[in-house]
Amino acid sequence: MFMPGPRRPARPFFLPAGDGERYCLFHPPQEEKQARGSILYVHPFAEEMNKSRRMAALQAKRFSQLGYGVLQIDLFGCGDSTGDMRDASWETWQQDLDLGASWLRQWMDAPLHVWGLRLGAMLALDFARRQTAEVERFILWQPVISGEAFLSQFLRMKLANAIISGSGAPGPGVRELRETLRAGMPLEVAGYELPPALAGAIDALRLEDIRCGSPVDWFEIVQEPGRPLPPASRRVLDTWTASGIDCRLHLAAGPSFWISQEIGECPELIDKTCSTLSETCP
Repeated sequence: MFMPGPRRPARPFFLPAGDGERYCLFHPPQEEKQARGSILYVHPFAEEMNKSRRMAALQAKRFSQLGYGVLQIDLFGCGDSTGDMRDASWETWQQDLDLGASWLRQWMDAPLHVWGLRLGAMLALDFARRQTAEVERFILWQPVISGEAFLSQFLRMKLANAIISGSGAPGPGVRELRETLRAGMPLEVAGYELPPALAGAIDALRLEDIRCGSPVDWFEIVQEPGRPLPPASRRVLDTWTASGIDCRLHLAAGPSFWISQEIGECPELIDKTCSTLSETCP
């Protein structure tokens, strides 16, 4: 069992995998008692991962102060882990999460929570439904609703960059870019080489189709207090609730830090996440 100590710093290390190593950062629980739980963090996709690093670090530190051990793992081809995006696959990323969950179970005799941001939230749920490991609770930050819409939005970045660069004649549209991927050819988008198989896996996913047996705390960012949840997200929540999933919605006012030009913070999101976890897992 992992025994917490006073003011233990976060520990970086490389976790061996079959095709190299995964960079990890472990935040040990800070309370002077048995850990309340372990948390596996699933980061977002491509540049959203970089934009979100500060928020992820701030939240992981707060979780640690509450008595949770948090593992941040860079998936294959992401961050400081082995590989390039062009060789990544949805299945490999699921295997990475299984690797991280196994490491947490080895070092901590405590309930496992999974925390995912944006596409990472969708990956976390899809990973859990394919595994036998029990997840105590899911913490979803601004989950992607439709893989198809998310992929289209990502491909539009390529079109936007072409316009900004002033390359002259307009290039192919999203439909043509999708056809290129379906033909088995990778695409370079905003510095990331997107492989066709990974694009196809993302494209086929819909959040409302991914069901889990564990409780879900869904946190959505709104631009100002009092704004309602977007209709697409509301439909997913209603569908999940009707199917018997214990799902609670939490709204936090703040910036869309995962896509902002500058590195942003949303203190209300961190505070609400901590208070929710303290209430549900005393």
